[in-house]
Amino acid sequence: MRLHVVVEGEGSRTAVLVHGMMSDHRAWNDVVPVLLERGYRVVRVDLAGHGRSGRARRYSTQAWADDVVETVEPLLDDVPDLVMGHSLGALVASIAAERLCPRALVYVDPAFSQPPGVRGAIFRILFALYIRPGRRMLVRMNPRWTAEHVDVELDSNRLWHRRTILGLVSPKVTVPPQRLVAPSLVLRSEGSFLVPDALAERLREEGMHVHDVPGAGHTIFRDDLPAFVRELERWLDERDAQAAGGEPSDGRELTRPVG
Repeated sequence: MRLHVVVEGEGSRTAVLVHGMMSDHRAWNDVVPVLLERGYRVVRVDLAGHGRSGRARRYSTQAWADDVVETVEPLLDDVPDLVMGHSLGALVASIAAERLCPRALVYVDPAFSQPPGVRGAIFRILFALYIRPGRRMLVRMNPRWTAEHVDVELDSNRLWHRRTILGLVSPKVTVPPQRLVAPSLVLRSEGSFLVPDALAERLREEGMHVHDVPGAGHTIFRDDLPAFVRELERWLDERDAQAAGGEPSDGRELTRPVG
């Protein structure tokens, strides 16, 4: 499926941004100016069943990734310099990266796992029964969001196709990347259940840079944009310096499966 896409900037480098469940391309509104300032051309997509993209009969992480590749590849002259995803979008980005082969990957509180046991079963039931929140509930749940954040979230929830939940409800689909295709940054929210401590340590051992953002909730770039930008730019600066110096990439293949 060809997705709705928004392309901004004329920089010499390309960044592809993939939003999370129930959201759309507007989730990245605060992040785009940062990337434009750094010389990126920014490509934002609406996943199937979200925003202005069409709905699908069946949803799956693989299908979402296929859609991203199909949509983005015609817009590229070369491989993307950066692919960044949030939550579901991070999981989708990790799958799409196998074909897009970006130079760098950023995963923002990625959906790389679900709680185990009874807690996980309760989580999946509540997730399946999800009720779209009203303004008052959104404000109460996200006290650090601006009024604009709340407005965008309400509208993206309105456009969201509820059946997309079926594409993510199984714990078998929420797994980390099987292969490190590019230098990767993982930004975790405080107390993240999607990237628990044990998994975070495994990802570090396998070459990913994992950084926690204290006090930030799941949507880190809305809860604490300065901290998000600081860690993102620090990591990107390091990548740029290594590339300029001709240092080898740490994007080696993993020697053991993850997940």
